Amino acid sequence: MKKLSQSLVFIVVFVMLYACNSAKEIKLESKRPNILFIMSDDHAYQAISAYDSTLIKTPNIDRLAKEGMLFKNASVTNAICAPSRATILTGKHTHMNGKIDNLSPFDTTQVTFPQLFKKAGYQTAMFGKLHFGNNPKGVDDLMILPGQGDYLNPDFITKKGDTVTIKGYVTDIITDLTLNWFKEKRNPEKPFMMMYLHKAPHRNWWPRPDKFKKFSKKTFPEPVTLYDDYENRGTAAKTAEMNILRHMKYSSDNKVRPETMDRMGEVLPVVPGNTTWGYKTMARGTDEQRAEYGEVLDSISDYFEAHWPTMNDKEKIQWKYQRYMQDYLACISSVDDNVGRVLDYLDESGLADNTIVIYTSDQGFYLGEHGWFDKRFIYQESFKTPLLIRWPNKVTAGTTNEELVQNLDFAQTFLEAAGINAPSDMQGESLMPLLTGNDEEWDREAVYYHFYEYPSVHMVKRHYGMVTKEFKLIHFYYDVDEWELYDLNKDPQEMMNVYNDPAYAETVVKLRKELKELRIKYKDSHELDQKFLNKAYEGIEN
Repeated sequence: MKKLSQSLVFIVVFVMLYACNSAKEIKLESKRPNILFIMSDDHAYQAISAYDSTLIKTPNIDRLAKEGMLFKNASVTNAICAPSRATILTGKHTHMNGKIDNLSPFDTTQVTFPQLFKKAGYQTAMFGKLHFGNNPKGVDDLMILPGQGDYLNPDFITKKGDTVTIKGYVTDIITDLTLNWFKEKRNPEKPFMMMYLHKAPHRNWWPRPDKFKKFSKKTFPEPVTLYDDYENRGTAAKTAEMNILRHMKYSSDNKVRPETMDRMGEVLPVVPGNTTWGYKTMARGTDEQRAEYGEVLDSISDYFEAHWPTMNDKEKIQWKYQRYMQDYLACISSVDDNVGRVLDYLDESGLADNTIVIYTSDQGFYLGEHGWFDKRFIYQESFKTPLLIRWPNKVTAGTTNEELVQNLDFAQTFLEAAGINAPSDMQGESLMPLLTGNDEEWDREAVYYHFYEYPSVHMVKRHYGMVTKEFKLIHFYYDVDEWELYDLNKDPQEMMNVYNDPAYAETVVKLRKELKELRIKYKDSHELDQKFLNKAYEGIEN
C-alpha cells in the first residue's frame, strides 16, 4: 500500500510538472511579438553601409542586417513624405486613402494599423515625426513634432494636445522620449507597438554641433551621374527643380551666413528663400548653442566669399555637393548612434528576443545622382527605400531578399505577425512568407507607383508607372504626355529612355498591358487622375 502511495505521488508530481512545462511552452508559443517600427525621413538606402559603404558607416543600423534580413528591392508607392506615411498606416495606395500629396487632408475615417493593434490589446506609442495630423488614432501615448518640426530645441505635441519645447538636438530627444517610455511607461503585461520616427535627415540637414564639426572636414566621392545633362530623357528630368547647382540654396542648405550673402550682392544669382528660411534653426538656439556652431559656420562663409566668385560651374557643383554630403551624412551619423542606443536597451532589458525591429525611410533620396537632391521621381534613388527587419528565431540572421516589396505591405505584415486580422480593403501583401524563408509563396512580379504633387516645389511632373526586376515603364501626364522605358539590367542608372527603340517594341506592348491591369487591380484610373488634375500648389518646402 505504501509503495502504491509513493507511485501515486510520483505520477501526480510527474503529471503536474508535465502540465506546468506544457503550459509554459504554450504560453511561450502564443506570446505575441512586440513591434518596434523605426523610420527616418529621407534616408537614402545608399547612405546605409549595409547597402553601400561608399559614403558612410552605419554600424548600428547594419546590426539589423547582420541579425535579420535586408531587402534590396524595397520601394514606395509615392515618393513624398506625408503620402508615404499614409500608405504605411493604412496599407492602401494614396489614391485610395486620399493623401495624394503633402497638402491634401488625410481622411481620418481610414482605419490605421495602430488602431487595430490597440484594439487587439497592444500598448501603442509614437514619438517623433508624423507629418500630418496632430492626434493619430490608436496611439496610447505620443509626442510628435508639429509639421516638419525643428532640429534644435524642437516643439512637441503631447497626447493632451498641448505643445512643449524640449531643449537639445531633435534626434537625441526623440530617442530620449522613446527610451523613457520603455523604462517608465511600458506595461510589461502587454505586448507593445512602438513607432520611433526620426525627423533627420530631412532638409535642411542641420547636424548636431559635434557632428557638424567632424563631417565638415570630410570629402566624399562623387556619384558618376553628378554632371548628368538628361540628354536621353524626357521633359520631366530636364525641367525638375532639384539640381544641386541651380536649386540648392546657399544659406538654407549650404549654411552660408545670411550676412555673407548680403555682402556678396549681385555676385550671386537669385535663389528664393536664402536668408529667410536658412537660419531659422539657429534662431531657435540659445547663445551657448549658437556659439557651438560658430566656428564651422564662419569657415563655410569665409571660404564661400573668397572663392565662389572665381569658381566655374563644375567647381561650384563640387563645392555644393560636398557641403550637402557633409551635413546630410552628419545627420545620418546621429540617427545611427541613436538607433544603437535603442537596440542596446532592447538587448539589456531582454526585450530583443521577442521584438520585431523594422528600419526604413518614408522614401529614398538623391545624393547627387543625376545632379539632384530631393525625391518624388519613380527613378531608382527616389523610388527605392531601405528596409531591414530583425525578428529573432523567425528571420534567419544575415539574409538578403531581392523580391519586389513596398511600404504598402508593412501594415499587413505587422498585423499577421501579431495574429491580428487585416481589413479586406488593405492592398498590400504580408511579407511573412519572405521573412520565414518561404519565398516560393511570393508571386509578385511588378509594383505600382503614382506621384501627384505638381505643380509644386521641385516641379516634378505627375506620373505613374510599373516596375519589375528588369524594366521600368513610366507615363508622365497632366501638362505633357510622355512615356519612358528603362532596361534596368543594361542601364541600372537609368540614363537611356528606350521607349521608342524598335528593339523594345514588343516589351512596350507587353508592359503597357500589364500596367493597365495593375491600375485596375489597385483601383486607380484616368477618372481618378482627372479628379486630382485641377489641384494647384503653392511653393512650400516638403
